[in-house]
Amino acid sequence: MAKVILKRQRKKRLEQGHPWIFQSEVDRIEGDITPGDFVDVYNHQGYWLAKGYINPASQIIVRVLTQNPDDELDERFFIERIRQAWAYRERMIPGVRSCRAIYGEADFLPGLIVDKYEDVLAVQILALGMEKRKDWILRGLLDVFAPRAIYLRNDVYVRELEGLEQEKGFWYGEAETEIEIEENGVKYMVDIEGGQKTGFFFDQRQNRAALRPLIGPETTVLDCFTHTGSFTLNACLYGAKHVTAVDISEHAIETAKRNAALNGFSNVDFVVANAFDYLRESVRAGKQWDVVIIDPPAFAKSAHAVPKALRGYKDINLNGLKLVKDGGFFVTSSCSYHVRPHMFEEMVADAAFDAKKVLRQVYWNGAGYDHPKLLAADEGDYLKFAIYEVHSRR
Repeated sequence: MAKVILKRQRKKRLEQGHPWIFQSEVDRIEGDITPGDFVDVYNHQGYWLAKGYINPASQIIVRVLTQNPDDELDERFFIERIRQAWAYRERMIPGVRSCRAIYGEADFLPGLIVDKYEDVLAVQILALGMEKRKDWILRGLLDVFAPRAIYLRNDVYVRELEGLEQEKGFWYGEAETEIEIEENGVKYMVDIEGGQKTGFFFDQRQNRAALRPLIGPETTVLDCFTHTGSFTLNACLYGAKHVTAVDISEHAIETAKRNAALNGFSNVDFVVANAFDYLRESVRAGKQWDVVIIDPPAFAKSAHAVPKALRGYKDINLNGLKLVKDGGFFVTSSCSYHVRPHMFEEMVADAAFDAKKVLRQVYWNGAGYDHPKLLAADEGDYLKFAIYEVHSRR
């Protein structure tokens, strides 16, 4: 294999376990390469560090597959990595039938995402090195999961940055593209063809379950940015008296209604509205709920967008806090990686100050067991989720 020699003056991120090598870290390449090839990585002193695959067209020039020199990068290696990823999920979430089964770099398979919906897999291949091993990956998925069908959701722009075309459709077998799954005792219809990402957001599994102690038979709940109703449905499952679910997307609300009907929940008012406006109007109207949930989409797609994103987050958190009954609970979240945890907490503290509220944190978490995070890779630390008990400041 060709050799990638790293610069002397660089952060030792690779040695700490980071799975990416950027163009700016490379001193030189020895040997002929074809994009997608496997390469050996050495430090400036000629000490072997890792094996991975290379794509000179990408800013992430090498994605690391192993830091064990004895590993052979062959079909068996990939199948075993897939097997290990699934064994981890079976251990951490016993009996799980639907989850994120492979989470790219965090499962030491950079550029490969696999979500399992019962006996159907939804797959994203995000890097050239993985695309070139599609046959190995397919055999591994068939061997480990024995799925009825596999659907490719390669309709993402990041593939173009790798020199790959966007595509979607069945890769193996055929099945309906709407699949019923169950999580935390709640049933959902998932659209693997047209839904966001690969169809469902598994990363909030444990956080949805964290609603349980907040809910009683007299509890009223406001769920803003409800999307397809996941927090709403969990609140209903735990016995909420009434839930108001708000989302700007008519399609999302229709899906949420279907999910509520699927579970036999009728104590929900579904509202198609801009959550920013709905929150402000509810404050003006003097409305209040026992539990208010704010789970918006990512506001910051880049570091440059952070100041504007924080203003948006503060707006919805400020008004959301005003709508919580004294002694009630405020549930808030952000999936913007560029809004770091300390920024998020500072934003919530500022919103609480302006809302004249004193907050007691009762729960803080990130993504669930099926979204593990490499300690060395901050990029995996994107989800912030908090529950606060809310008290009025006289």
